[in-house]
Amino acid sequence: MGYLFIAGTILFTVYGQLILKWRINKYGSLPVEWLDKLYFLFKLLLDPLVLSGFLSAFIASIFWMAAMTKFDISFAYPFMSLSFVLVFVLSVLFFKEPVTIYKLLGLGFIVIGILITNKSA
Repeated sequence: MGYLFIAGTILFTVYGQLILKWRINKYGSLPVEWLDKLYFLFKLLLDPLVLSGFLSAFIASIFWMAAMTKFDISFAYPFMSLSFVLVFVLSVLFFKEPVTIYKLLGLGFIVIGILITNKSA
């Protein structure tokens, strides 16, 4: 059951990141003028999907608290790095973000780090 709590944390975290990026892309770049920035951010805060991204962060926190009842943080926390991998893969698929050898190498090191950490527990 503890692994389901970690998976929930990761999935809700990834959802929040992707939905925020998607909605922010719809609104465009942050304006230069201070009042325009404030209005821009206010519009974002009223967007129901942006709010769902914030809610998903809260839900991820609840899953994380549950995970902490099952595992040592030194064991569970490295799994959170999987969110980097998922966000990368999904951002390439949904947002057509560029794939570089350096990004792939970095993600490879993250996965290797998770595997090594998991073996040491």
